[in-house]
Amino acid sequence: MSGKDSAVERASAMPAATWHFLRMNDTTIEIPQGLEVAPDLQLSGAADKRVQTDEFDNMMAVAQARWELVNPAPTAQEIAEREAYRAAEADATYGGTARSNYQAAADEMEEARSLAVAFKQGMGEQASAFLRESAGERVLVKAERKQKVDAQVVVRGAAGVVNTAAIDVVAGRGSEVELHVLVDSPDGAPAGDASVGVAGTTIRVIAADDARVRIVRTQTLDDGLIDMDDMGLLAGVRAQIDVKQTVLGGSKTFTGLAADLRGDQASLEVQTHYLGHGTQAHDFNYVVRHHGTRSQCKLDANGVLAGTSRKTLRGTIDLIRGCKGSQGRESETVLLVDEGVRNKTVPVILCNEDDVAGDHGATIGHIREEQLFYLASRGFSQESAESMFVAAALEQAAIEAPDELTQAAVLRVGERVVPGFAALFDEEA
Repeated sequence: MSGKDSAVERASAMPAATWHFLRMNDTTIEIPQGLEVAPDLQLSGAADKRVQTDEFDNMMAVAQARWELVNPAPTAQEIAEREAYRAAEADATYGGTARSNYQAAADEMEEARSLAVAFKQGMGEQASAFLRESAGERVLVKAERKQKVDAQVVVRGAAGVVNTAAIDVVAGRGSEVELHVLVDSPDGAPAGDASVGVAGTTIRVIAADDARVRIVRTQTLDDGLIDMDDMGLLAGVRAQIDVKQTVLGGSKTFTGLAADLRGDQASLEVQTHYLGHGTQAHDFNYVVRHHGTRSQCKLDANGVLAGTSRKTLRGTIDLIRGCKGSQGRESETVLLVDEGVRNKTVPVILCNEDDVAGDHGATIGHIREEQLFYLASRGFSQESAESMFVAAALEQAAIEAPDELTQAAVLRVGERVVPGFAALFDEEA
């Protein structure tokens, strides 16, 4: 990859664009020039390079066949009634309104009756293609029916290179999969604000009926590196997918997750923990589509922003016609440590079904003056008091790290952000 900088435009786009004035509908990812594509992965457990067969597409075909058995195609009469309803709805004589671009695209997707067409990646096709092409061979994590597997993938970021992993998770009926992903730069990167390297993952997950999938992704890159985290999820009947994302390092980070809760009683829980420090910029985008009846999703984000860091979070819950009894919830808690930070939170709930529940909420605020006064009375300066809140976020990440390798990476970031953090953590541990 050489020559001029390239850009991934309209990445992590909201399905229903509304925030034009604030320029929050999507984002642009600038890829620095002159980077060498150099995959460098460490695989363990059930993680393996794919050999020949495309297990993900095979499982998608099986899921398509099972879905069609319980969701027969509409009859000619039903199609005619639908078109007549749309025509009447748009009739200007009765004050009708035209369908929006989002509504037209959503209708087209539903009428295609294809799980493959409906399956989306959170950052969009252009970003997904960049990550796939950079990764080369795919990594496969597969669990047969009622099998339990564990896997770990480590992506090593470095200055001057693009290092990404394309991971497929295929969970058979009644199986359990646990995947730990660490995106780290153990050899360090040049200090400074300029982005000099790209690391990331693009993950596809298909969970068959009654399957359980848990993904823990931790990002501990050094300053100067870009992180791209792209996920697409499909959940069958009573399938459960849990995702935990911890974002600590990098100069610029981009996180996109799209989920299709296709099966009845399918569920998704996403926990996002992030720390913004220095001049970091974080961008998060979540899109969850409820198709199955009584499906549930919970999006929960918690973060601390310090220095002059900035963050944008877009969360869209789409309650599609037919998903009766479904519930979607999104919430966020943000602590603004310094006056120079910038936070944008965009919760959106789209609803085309009556028997559903959707809600969102956000708690965003600065450290209270009485808190700073109390700490000052104990001998803490404002700078040291603010450092305590940053250290607390790092401590939580270290305590909750899924393995020793990830914990060591968190401690390394903590030491860089809060000098002396590693020693303090060891004493408290």
